[in-house]
Amino acid sequence: MKIGIVCYPTFGGSGVVATELGLALAKEGHQIHFITYTQPARLDFFNENLFYHEVDISNYPLFQYPPYELALASKMVNVVKYEKLDLLHVHYAIPHASAAYMAKQILIQEGIYIPVVTTLHGTDITLVGRDATYEPVVTFSINQSDGVTAVSEDLKMETYSHFKITKDITVIPNFIDLEKFKKQKKDHFKSAICPHGEKLLVHTSNFRPVKRVQDVIKVFQKVREKIPAKLLLVGDGPERIKMEALCREMSTCTDVRFLGKLDAVEEVLSVADLFLMPSDKESFGLAALEAMACEVPLISTNAGGLPELNIQGITGFMSEVGDVDDMVKNALYILQDDQLPTFKKNALARAKEFDIKKILPHYVAVYEKVLEESAVKAY
Repeated sequence: MKIGIVCYPTFGGSGVVATELGLALAKEGHQIHFITYTQPARLDFFNENLFYHEVDISNYPLFQYPPYELALASKMVNVVKYEKLDLLHVHYAIPHASAAYMAKQILIQEGIYIPVVTTLHGTDITLVGRDATYEPVVTFSINQSDGVTAVSEDLKMETYSHFKITKDITVIPNFIDLEKFKKQKKDHFKSAICPHGEKLLVHTSNFRPVKRVQDVIKVFQKVREKIPAKLLLVGDGPERIKMEALCREMSTCTDVRFLGKLDAVEEVLSVADLFLMPSDKESFGLAALEAMACEVPLISTNAGGLPELNIQGITGFMSEVGDVDDMVKNALYILQDDQLPTFKKNALARAKEFDIKKILPHYVAVYEKVLEESAVKAY
């Protein structure tokens, strides 16, 4: 198949999933065309089946804001026509699904029917999509898609609850490339960070308020009062300055390191003992899955799709949002020397259930179904 993939080319979950999906499909022999405004963060071109098409955005002075959706739709039209794509797979509803609908209508006028699969990732539904400014467009674009998938049962139910969706939504969970995300031998790194055998806690995110990074720091402070520990914070975003100030206020700066955005986050996870995800909301928890694949157990909230990933008392523990004391209690339990090896083993075993080799066929099945149905429509 020749597949066009449209996504946000950033470190966010939707961009990562879209890119890793494209890479996996290319390895299986499918021809993959990425259509974005810049090269996706995890995309490499060491495969003859990978192509990248940059969306050029006009800077005409008449426009107060660049008309990205129009530029994207035009680019989709060109790529579909000249690369003879079989289908478009757009990740994140806004504005990709609506731009795909526009492109599809233009192509129909030229005698080309291009089916569109839309994957819902989370904040496109739970945050942005609920904005009254966008809701009608989100609803219409999803309903006009030829196929719709969501990354968790929770996100599927939330979509049906808040939008008048008439399309069937297929749940395909996020996945992990176990060849990339696996525990690496980085003893020298662990020794440098934890020279006296301290336990190492890690959190990765885009530092938005929904991630509740302040709870990460509060949990760590209380854990550190009981056992020697260090904390690594990976990522960047609007809350980082506040979190740095909180560390200074709580006098934890000597044991906390802000590492910023990292391409090889698996190297950090390889030396971690515990992953913290105290989010207000997670549609799935891709960062947690990456940690588990590196044999890192999880302390999380029970929000959103996290109960579909984290198994209580097996791969880690879940608490109510904001219940720092419960998270601390559970963290100290996992970090006991006689408990930690079992939790690490269980985390890896759970991660293997989301191996991309197991998840990829579900996407291919959606593509094949959509192509079969679109052949009837085109006829």
